[in-house]
Amino acid sequence: MFESVGWGEILIIVVAGLFILGPERLPEAASWVAKSVRKVRDFATGAKTQLREEMGPEFDQLRKPLEDLRGLRNFDPKRVVTQHLFDGDTDPLGLNNVNGANGANGASKPNGHPAPASQPEPLKPGERPPVDPDAT
Repeated sequence: MFESVGWGEILIIVVAGLFILGPERLPEAASWVAKSVRKVRDFATGAKTQLREEMGPEFDQLRKPLEDLRGLRNFDPKRVVTQHLFDGDTDPLGLNNVNGANGANGASKPNGHPAPASQPEPLKPGERPPVDPDAT
C-alpha cells in the first residue's frame, strides 16, 4: 500500500506534522497513527483467516486469479515478446557483440559478427563427408 512512499516523503510528513501539531502533540499523534495501522492490519489478517476457514479449498481457487492479476502489474511487452518468440534469449540476433565487444562465447571477428564456437573435427581415415541434401 505504501510501497511508493520513500524516506524523503516521510521526512516531509514528520516536519509538516511538527509545524502543524507542535512538538507537544506530535508523539501522541504518531502513536495514534501506529496503533490505528496495527488495528487495520489485525482486522485484515483476521478477516483473511476467517474467510480461509469458511471457504476451505475454494479460497485457493479464488486467490489464483488475483495472483495472476498481480503478475500483470509488472507487465513489460518487450520482455513478454522476447520470452515467447525467442525462448527468453535477450539477444536473439547477436547484436550485443557488435563493434568488437566480447560476448558470452568469447571474442568476436573484426566485422562485428561473433566468431564460430568451434571448428568441425577433421574426417577420420575411411570416413566420408556428410551429404548436403540441398546440393542435388
